[in-house]
This record gives sequence, structure tokens and C-alpha cells, in this order.
Amino acid sequence: MTNSKFDSKILDQLQKLEEKYEAMGQDLSSYLDGLLHADYLTYWDYIHLDTLLSLQNPKTQFPDEKIFIIYHQITELYFKLILNEIEQLAFDDEVDADRFLLRVNRINRYLLHLVDSFDVMIDGMDQKQFLDFRMSLLPASGFQSAQIRMFEISCTDLLNLVEESKRPEMKVDDLEEMYNHLYWKRGATELATGKKTLTLKQFENKYSAEFLQLAKKYKPANIWKKYESNYKSVDKAQEIQEALRKLDQLSNVQWRLAHYKSAVRYLQRDPEVIAATGGTNWQKYLPPRFQRVIFFPELWSKEEKDNWGKSWVDETVFNKKG
Repeated sequence: MTNSKFDSKILDQLQKLEEKYEAMGQDLSSYLDGLLHADYLTYWDYIHLDTLLSLQNPKTQFPDEKIFIIYHQITELYFKLILNEIEQLAFDDEVDADRFLLRVNRINRYLLHLVDSFDVMIDGMDQKQFLDFRMSLLPASGFQSAQIRMFEISCTDLLNLVEESKRPEMKVDDLEEMYNHLYWKRGATELATGKKTLTLKQFENKYSAEFLQLAKKYKPANIWKKYESNYKSVDKAQEIQEALRKLDQLSNVQWRLAHYKSAVRYLQRDPEVIAATGGTNWQKYLPPRFQRVIFFPELWSKEEKDNWGKSWVDETVFNKKG
């Protein structure tokens, strides 16, 4: 067969492939032999569909437990998408306002899907089934989602994740001390005794070293630091600020409020009962106005910060307007 029977574009691509493999000390002909004998790629093999669909293994016989598992798996995949965007945003050496804004908007789109998807947890399971099978899963908890904490650490300075009352006494270079007082640890502390629950102990044993390493990695490169160093004065600064405000609101108000609404539906109990059973007071931990976690406080007015999350809680949970 002569070269004239090949399209010039194919010949050009073969030439580039040959140069590529020569640079690696490899023979293009051997790779072409492998391609000739390789099977065609299928959708189900490419995304490991059979494996994916086999990863739901309920611990009880209640049918709605499978909904609970699948929903949390979907949530973890969304956070993996978010972390993929942040990794590129944080460590892209080229300063490009359009690309920065594009990635922040992608993160916001994923977060919006997460907020909307919480209806699956709020209205998508039988309450009695949930209360029955949930007790078989202890001490496991969605609290133990490491990717959510990774997302927070990569968005903002660690000080903004410290319990509000402890922030004034923190030294911004002491990551370990700040880590010891991160706000979410209160969410797995026994209400009556102040002791760490087994849920929190397990979580810290597995992830504390990784979280501290991540905090060091993102200290100079979190989303806020990238904005402050590269995009604070660009033409698109206002547009970027609005996107960051939206990220803050979706993450620290709407997502948390959706979680709170789910807990109210399934777990509502009096604080006295929680204390008596060694539980944690999620009623104080989950509402945004109590946590007052804000990734980008510099972008909000004092009044907005003082009333953080209050209007959304009133409107969404208590149906108050104005």
C-alpha cells in the first residue's frame, strides 16, 4: 500500500506519534501492534459501571437504606468534582481572570446541585425506616466526610474555620493550634460531658495528619489567597467577587441549611433528651447563624456578617418573610 492512499492528516499524525515515542526511546510500530489487537472501549468498562453499581451494600433489610447510601455516594462524587476544580485553580501558574472565574462558577454549579439534591434526603426516604436503620450504622456519620473538610481548607484561611469565640486568641502561623479548635469538632462533642464522641475520634485518627498537610499546602494558595494576590484589581474583579460571595452563601448557608432541614425532619429531639443519651447538639451546630463560618469575610458588610444565615433560616425553616 502506497502513501498516496493515506490522508495527509493521518500521515502527519503518524509522524507526530513517531516523534513522541522516539523521545521516550520506544518503537511506534510496537504500539500500533498493540492498538491493532486491543478491544474496543465500551461505556460500561470506561466508567466501571458494574463496579459502581455494586458499591451499595446495606447493613439492614430496610429498602430505603439504599437511597441513603446512594445519595451520600453521589454527594462525595460532587465534592470530588469541586476539589478537582480547586486543585487546578490554586496551582495554575498562569494568571487568567477568565479562567479563574470559570472555575469558581463551576464550583458554584456543583454546590447548587448539592443544595437542590438534599430534597432526596428531606422527602425521599420513609422516616420510620430511616430511624430504624440509622441506629444500625453507628458510629458512622456523614460528619466523617473528609472531602467536605478538604473543600473548606482549600477555600479559605484556616482561621476562618476556627470556632468564632477562639479566633481572637489564635496565631495565624500556628496551624496545629487552629486545627484543634476548628468549628466542626463541636458537632461531634457530647452535649453533657464535652467529651469527643467515638465518631470524632475515628475521624481525627484517620484524617488529622492529612488535613494538617493540606492546610500547609493551601495556606498560600487557597481560593481567597489566589483572588487576593492575582485578581483583586483586574477588570473582572467585581464579577469574581460576586461569584465568591455566591460560593460563600451556597457553602455556608444554603448547603448547611438544607442539611439542617433534613436533620429536623428525621432527628428532632429536645436538647435534654440529647444530653441524656450522650448525643451531640446538632440543633446548635448545624444552623448557619450559630456556626457563622464565612470563607471570605472581607467581601461582606458588618451587618451581613452579624446576621449571617438568619434570614435564610427564618424564610426556609420557619417560613417568615420580611
